[in-house]
Amino acid sequence: MSRISIAEGRRLFGYDPSSYAAARPDYPAGLYDRLVERCGLRPGMPVFEVGAGTGLATRRLLELGASPLVAIEPDPTLAAFLTDALPSAALRVVHQTFEDADLAAEIFDLGVAATAFHWLEQAPALAKVRRLLKPGGWWAMWWTQFGGGEQDSFQRATDHLFTDTPDSPSHGRDDGPPFALDQEARLHDLAEAGFLAGEVQTWLWSEVYETARVVALYRTFSPIQALEPERLERFLADLARIAEREFGGRVERPFTTALYTARNP
Repeated sequence: MSRISIAEGRRLFGYDPSSYAAARPDYPAGLYDRLVERCGLRPGMPVFEVGAGTGLATRRLLELGASPLVAIEPDPTLAAFLTDALPSAALRVVHQTFEDADLAAEIFDLGVAATAFHWLEQAPALAKVRRLLKPGGWWAMWWTQFGGGEQDSFQRATDHLFTDTPDSPSHGRDDGPPFALDQEARLHDLAEAGFLAGEVQTWLWSEVYETARVVALYRTFSPIQALEPERLERFLADLARIAEREFGGRVERPFTTALYTARNP
């Protein structure tokens, strides 16, 4: 089975930012509470965000007072969408890859990445995160894993549609848990990079999706985005048919959100 490269993955998500933003669910409120309680997020705190996308987390960071907030986004369409969607004097959008972004060292109290950091090589990326953070600054990275630990009824009904679709880095190591839920590996990466007090917290939750929105949600997944146009449309049509015929047009999707936090020495 093929695997989506990091370079290819960074080109997959700018197809329709408005639809992407509408389809993806926000993160649990408790996650943002944790950024305040553990990482000290407060008004006037300098923050950088890696892979801001359409600004799902960016918006909440601004509401919680991040200023300045430097949002790094390599896709030109997403970077433009972000600038237009969130007009704020506190926000600076940097249209570059994180590797190439030229940011001053040791000026940020907090760095974050929301469902994005698996598109980076972990060791060099975490080393750069540390260079950007002040001593004692915090790093927070999180993901929402779409689906529970075991296959639910909708996953079982649609599993055959994924035959021969490519893997993305979010799949994690062979025969292991998904990248986002591989707590041992993520905490190990943080410790190897020199971070202290690594911690993980998870939230289990669900949402009910009508057919059109569940199709829009799956349209945002990188293995589906990477399909040839004809195959992509056939996949989405089959997905909609299963949602309608077998689930009455209302599909409950279980989600797991995992937040990893650690402190720069």
